[in-house]
Amino acid sequence: MFKLVLLPVALLLVAFPHSPQQEPAPSPSQTENAPSAQEAPKVNPVKPTPESQAHAKKIYGYDCAMCHGEKGDGKGDVVSAMKLTMKDYTDPAALKDLTDGQLFLIIRNGKGQMPGEGERAKPDDVWNMVILIRAMAKK
Repeated sequence: MFKLVLLPVALLLVAFPHSPQQEPAPSPSQTENAPSAQEAPKVNPVKPTPESQAHAKKIYGYDCAMCHGEKGDGKGDVVSAMKLTMKDYTDPAALKDLTDGQLFLIIRNGKGQMPGEGERAKPDDVWNMVILIRAMAKK
């Protein structure tokens, strides 16, 4: 039953990733750790804490697991319905060619059919998500 409700919601999120309302400009504290496109190779400036990783895991569960899978294996509920092919983050080779800065930009801006988090996610939360995704391959 949950999957029947989740699938239409996920399809709407992909079809309409941005609302027509203009978002407020981010405050300086929100953008200080956000890389520009030229800084994509930048190394992650955030040091993880148990609390920050628990928060990243919670956000991943809400926003990412439906496609990327709970464990990051690319086998989320929406993948087969939308006929998507996802990277398996549990495989260390899947992310070896991406820097932390590039992952940050993909999470922030989106890629392909994946909507980005945009300004709704604080830079430190996105950096912690990068740490979480990298950690999936180490388990």
